[in-house]
Amino acid sequence: MKICEYLKEGRFSLSYEFFPPKDERGKEQLFNTLERLLKYNPNFVSVTYGAGGSTRERTFATVKEIKEKYNLTVMPHLTCVAHDEDEVLEILDRYREIGIENILALRGDRPKDNPKEGFCKYAVDLIRLIKRHYGDQFCIGVACYPEGHQEAKSLEEDIEHLKEKVEAGGEFAITQMFFRNEDFFRFKELLQKKGIDIPVIVGVMPITNFKQIKKFANLCGATIPLDLARRLSEVQDNPEEVFKIGVDYAIRQCEELLDHGVDGFHFYTLNRAEATKQIIEALKDKIFSLRKV
Repeated sequence: MKICEYLKEGRFSLSYEFFPPKDERGKEQLFNTLERLLKYNPNFVSVTYGAGGSTRERTFATVKEIKEKYNLTVMPHLTCVAHDEDEVLEILDRYREIGIENILALRGDRPKDNPKEGFCKYAVDLIRLIKRHYGDQFCIGVACYPEGHQEAKSLEEDIEHLKEKVEAGGEFAITQMFFRNEDFFRFKELLQKKGIDIPVIVGVMPITNFKQIKKFANLCGATIPLDLARRLSEVQDNPEEVFKIGVDYAIRQCEELLDHGVDGFHFYTLNRAEATKQIIEALKDKIFSLRKV
């Protein structure tokens, strides 16, 4: 099923992100995680794509196995920054052959050890390529940044880039992680002023490892509230306390977002189930009432 078709019905979307495993042990963990989360009937799952296509074959194999084994809607991430057009079209042809109908179109990061220049500078170039060659065969998702992309001069400039992606064919967006809901609410207001009315699914990253999340936040420009950072810093060597504080914070954050009528949650699972499971369990009455609308 195309994700955009479900979202057009105005129902709440629930989904998970996974990364392709490197070995059999990682594969076992991924599928154990997926099976624990299947009980919540996700609308789709996504599979990430390494910088410069470094996980190209593993991403494809993971997408194919999930689709075949569980009959789920699977959305591969696809980046274009270090690929030429023929490579991208080959990848898309392979996905089309196995029945994939959804793509998350990203620029991506070029790995330091790969100087190859791709055909595109921005995700909008990839979207235009997909639309030019495949028309409406793929539903195209895009990324968005409630605090602005770290390379943009301003949030307003970044929203202009998002508008370009939507005009090129992007049909829904998934946010980068954020920890201050006021940033998301302001972002949504700015989208409305710009006439950008596609569904925006909230990317949820529960903090279960403070050192790791600080690194992620620095890379993507996400702000961790000072009070939360202080509490986590005080217990950062106690994994159980970090997990508890991080999950409790995510539950409260998600509850407020639900009260404001967000279009859905996309959980960045890091191939682990417990944090996502606890958040959904705490909010399942609200979540499932919205999914039945």
